[in-house]
Amino acid sequence: GEMSRLVASLLAVLLLGSEASAKTVSGLFRSEAARQQRGQFVTKFMFQGDNGLLVCRLENSALAAEKESRLLLYQNLDSDLDNLSCTERLSRASFTISLNQEEFNQTIPRQSSPTAWQALYADRYTCQESAVIPSHPDLSFTVLLFNADSAGNPLEHFSAEEAGLHSFYFLLLLAYFIASCIYFQPLYQALRKGGPMNTVLKVLTMALALQGCSALCTYTHLARYSHDGVGIPLMGSLAEFWDMVSQVSMLYMLLSLCMGWTLSRGRKPQSRPLQWEQSPASTAVAVGGVVTQGVLLLWEQYSESESEHHSYHVQQSLAGILLIVLRVGLALLLASVLYQIISTERSTLKRDFYLSFAKGCFLWFLCHPVLVFLSVVFNDHQREKVVTIGVILCQSIAMVILYQLFLSRSLYWEVSSLSSVSLPLTMSRTNHRGRY
Repeated sequence: GEMSRLVASLLAVLLLGSEASAKTVSGLFRSEAARQQRGQFVTKFMFQGDNGLLVCRLENSALAAEKESRLLLYQNLDSDLDNLSCTERLSRASFTISLNQEEFNQTIPRQSSPTAWQALYADRYTCQESAVIPSHPDLSFTVLLFNADSAGNPLEHFSAEEAGLHSFYFLLLLAYFIASCIYFQPLYQALRKGGPMNTVLKVLTMALALQGCSALCTYTHLARYSHDGVGIPLMGSLAEFWDMVSQVSMLYMLLSLCMGWTLSRGRKPQSRPLQWEQSPASTAVAVGGVVTQGVLLLWEQYSESESEHHSYHVQQSLAGILLIVLRVGLALLLASVLYQIISTERSTLKRDFYLSFAKGCFLWFLCHPVLVFLSVVFNDHQREKVVTIGVILCQSIAMVILYQLFLSRSLYWEVSSLSSVSLPLTMSRTNHRGRY
């Protein structure tokens, strides 16, 4: 009930908030907006360095000429422009394109490294504060931005900081597909048999399936985007949504397991560890953590809505910073819990089990904070990619570590102290009998 309501509200907010500005930008040039913003913001794009191209198409070039409409291109629009007067600000543009034709092409000169450019619209009324703006209709436009493709032709819709993500998601989906072909059978059998780890395996499988759905949605969006520069924004939003639900369900599982352990250890010294112990306190901690993370993820999405594609955002908003603090905090909480357990545990087998579990948990929680911290050494156009690809790979590895742990019989053979009948993935029984 609670969980499904949270999921429904997450989805609603995401789909309503998905006003992504794509790299084929269509809209209206409005004189009022240009006056208020001292140049109406149209779009921003990072050109690779060679053969960049901007194409602007207008529906009513006669009206545009009458308004003295122009498109201004700024390289790295600096904040010190805000202190300048309106006319000085407009005169600082690297390029000024007079919009008096139906279509206009502007090639971007060669740069030594990828550079961010912004396009603003201005006309004769922009800086005349007192002049009355005539009631002309707004100008509808389409702006297309291109980087050079591998052959050097300006046909690539991806901005420099997104180049290569398309191929990465394709390889990721391929890896998911191959892994699911190999592991579907043993996993299905393990889930059918039940056993002590059943809930954990169900949650892990659900989280992994959701990550797969997220990757598929992102790939679909990017594949379409590479053709038309617009993509399918709904798919991008769905990708964010599935990823959020996956993150939240993993967090719930890891917190429930850890809190359940610590709180149940005092009461039943011989209790099987790693059981999903339901107590009001452990449930409260788990639900609290999950709700906090859900709210922060949504807030981050909302504050980063200019970013077109599903990714772990680098340009940190307050929500992004709080999310990182939460992840570090949770890792510390798990560390203290696991330290207590490991330091009092005599059996090496159980200690190995807990250490592997700790590895999986820390990799899951700390990969994002660590990568954001390390991304400082990379160039602007590489940061987002390093963090996005790094987090996806690290979290996939963390899931594999946890899967191996909960499916491998040898470790929790003793940990769960159960008869071999109820253990999933029963391997050859003889060699185990010989060992214990």
